[in-house]
Amino acid sequence: MNTTTQNKNRIVPIIMMIALFGMIAFVTNLAAPMGLVLKQQFAVSNFLGLLGNLANFIAYAVMGIPGGILLQRVGYKKTALIAVAVGFLGVLVQFLSGHSPESLAFTIYLLGAFIAGFSMCLLNIVVNPMLNTLGGGGNKGNQLIQIGGSFNSLMATFTPAFVGILIGDAVSARISDVFPVMYIAMGVFAVVFFVLWSVNIPEPHITESKESMGSLMSGALKFKHFVLGAIAIFIYVGIEVGNPYIMLYWLEEMPSVGATIGGFVTGTYWFLMLIGRLVGASLGSKVSSKTMLSSLSIVGLVLVLAAIFSPTTNLIELPVLQRSAEGALSFGLAEVPINALFFVLVGLCTSIMWGSIFNLAVEGLGKYTPAAAGIFMTMVCGGGILPAIQGGIADAVGYISSYWLIIAALAYLLFYGLIGSKVNKRATE
Repeated sequence: MNTTTQNKNRIVPIIMMIALFGMIAFVTNLAAPMGLVLKQQFAVSNFLGLLGNLANFIAYAVMGIPGGILLQRVGYKKTALIAVAVGFLGVLVQFLSGHSPESLAFTIYLLGAFIAGFSMCLLNIVVNPMLNTLGGGGNKGNQLIQIGGSFNSLMATFTPAFVGILIGDAVSARISDVFPVMYIAMGVFAVVFFVLWSVNIPEPHITESKESMGSLMSGALKFKHFVLGAIAIFIYVGIEVGNPYIMLYWLEEMPSVGATIGGFVTGTYWFLMLIGRLVGASLGSKVSSKTMLSSLSIVGLVLVLAAIFSPTTNLIELPVLQRSAEGALSFGLAEVPINALFFVLVGLCTSIMWGSIFNLAVEGLGKYTPAAAGIFMTMVCGGGILPAIQGGIADAVGYISSYWLIIAALAYLLFYGLIGSKVNKRATE
């Protein structure tokens, strides 16, 4: 088979992989906005409303290492098929919660979110190397990964806005209001599954190691800068998720704002993350990871402090989609507290932090790097744990005051960038 024919045969699976990049963001970023629905339908606190998000992310802690072992045993394509099937099942269970008795619906929804989290963890392990291989590696493979990452950010921007439109007046919101989102998710999962099943795609090479995964993980944990970096990943994902979605819960409760406008303001945060990633990619060869992480942690601290100390009565106009009293949608300027603007701008800071932390943490690990990546995937559970803690703080002392947790988290990232990332020893092999 000539190169031209091979490239043509790879177009469809490439599209499917890019679609999965988007589904990771779509399903993951559905969990926290759904908390608005859970809060109203079941009359629960912010902490309990965020349990769906916690269930989604805690699956990473459970599945991060087993996912890597599964990948070693069955390969990328079968792991991808399993992930897609599990993703369909997770969304289906969430859909069924909308048809369940009120006494069981909350528990069933949480189960669905947990199952969906398994899928997202497996997909995160698979999609990058598969897309790189489909592109033929090198610059072309990297280009496809960047395209997939951009689509991921686009879907992260779209999801909270779409949920805001669907639930409208959040006071009367129910799980059934968000069924259109679930139909889309299940439809995409079903199409991707059958396409991947039917096409032949090259299998990325899996490096064999004479040492067990347990031995390699133990070896990685002997490097202080890596251990501190793993903690930094846990904290970073907590900031990335908690910062915008606690803001969404706060804005939704304001009569002058509501869920629709709040959803679009939150979507702007994810859009700025996309912009930041594009800028960060262009500067990556010129600015060190240490400088990027340290400087943007400082900027993030300044922005969150400004939000905490600014009066919520100071309003600013932002361009967003709005819902009229008659239910019609229109695009225009909406007044929101200036605090929200500061929270949104943090997206420019968090956009490059994952890559910077990863690069600093795996420096000098050598053969332990793959095991370190598995530990990182486990630490993504911070995206569920820290927002739930912040939600509990918001219940106790108020939304704005809960952002002192974000201040503490950003301060740790600053410490890691300046001091904790120092490499004291390197792997000898």
